[in-house]
Amino acid sequence: MRGTPRRLRVYARPLPRVNRGRYLLDMEEQKVVVLHGFAPEEVMAAMRALKAALPSAADAAFATSTETNLGWKLGDLVEHVAEEHRQYRETAKAKKRG
Repeated sequence: MRGTPRRLRVYARPLPRVNRGRYLLDMEEQKVVVLHGFAPEEVMAAMRALKAALPSAADAAFATSTETNLGWKLGDLVEHVAEEHRQYRETAKAKKRG
């Protein structure tokens, strides 16, 4: 081996840590919508339209694709978005209480 060692390039990004099992019982009821390739104003319009058209979508979690999550398995993305949504709801409830 001559010279400096080559650096290995890693293209796969690690998945975020999710607390598997903690909220999986809730997963069957959690609705998640993932949008890809839409402008921010289109995302907001789609969210409003879906919630207006489908009462069951009132508490749906919405997400857009990112450079990071495009490589994830769908199940991992749904779990991650559902957990973020749960945390957001808990934070919003706490703010309302005081």
